Amino acid sequence: MNDPGTYIELDGRPAVRFVRTYRQSIGQVWAAIAEPDQSARWFPSTLTIEPRVGGVVTFTGDPHMPDSSGAVLAYDPPSAVSFTWGADEVHLLLAEAEGGCELTLINVLEEAPAAARNAAGWAVCLSQLRLLLSGEPASGPHSPDAQPWRPLYESYVAGGMPSGAEIPA
Repeated sequence: MNDPGTYIELDGRPAVRFVRTYRQSIGQVWAAIAEPDQSARWFPSTLTIEPRVGGVVTFTGDPHMPDSSGAVLAYDPPSAVSFTWGADEVHLLLAEAEGGCELTLINVLEEAPAAARNAAGWAVCLSQLRLLLSGEPASGPHSPDAQPWRPLYESYVAGGMPSGAEIPA
């Protein structure tokens, strides 16, 4: 399954959700998520996750945001990690799937107008994750060879996903 990105409500809060299936094992996908040298190749910043609920997650190297930190909300290798990122939450859930692994990414948003912006960003990130897991060059979502963000954003807006949040320069 490859959900192109869906606007949902999670416990009454706005969120975007993506579901992707990969041929790689759950362990390989977990490593791509949880190891800083791999997360830097698909996530907007390098993630360093203190492996425990209540631990600290640090975000470094994003050219559009200052380095920051959040709190680990869930940590259950190799099936779940969740953390705060600013006022948002990110939930990465892994499950065995026929022939590989299913990843569900849910970004709980501070406010609904961020949905189209964030969904476009996650679509770019997940395209980089697919490259990484396939053994192809993945230089991260901010690299010149990443999928362009703007057409994705415009397609989410045209599809009626809530929009209007500030777009970083």
